[in-house]
Amino acid sequence: MSLQDRITPDLKDAMRAKDQAALRGIRAIKNAILLQKTDGSGTELDEAGEIALLQKLVKSRQESISIYEEQGREDLAKPEREEVEVISRYLPEQLSDEKLEAIVKEVIDETGATSMRDMGRVMGQANARVAGRADGKQVADTVKRLLTQK
Repeated sequence: MSLQDRITPDLKDAMRAKDQAALRGIRAIKNAILLQKTDGSGTELDEAGEIALLQKLVKSRQESISIYEEQGREDLAKPEREEVEVISRYLPEQLSDEKLEAIVKEVIDETGATSMRDMGRVMGQANARVAGRADGKQVADTVKRLLTQK
């Protein structure tokens, strides 16, 4: 079932429940999908594209949250946090730090990586394996930490 097929009934449920946070989050997803479909590229949104789209939405809101918190604007950070929670429901379950580390160690062993010069090769394979189940920054930090220990 595509993301758009999943959010349509959820949007109706949020409207019936008058859940403003859910409405904002789901409408943001729906808007992003619409923009993706009408961007003129002619590419169809597959599952990997949907995950990337959702991750982009979450990341932009998390950046906004950190800016608002730096400025002491909790009133603006709160709705952003609520939207992150709603959007995250549509992402695959995120990997724990231990599972992510195990996957990265496996990739390092398979590629024979020994130093930071091999980071690009390790990152490419690790990102392919975690496919939306971990943030790219989290993967990069794990790869850096493990490669510097070698």
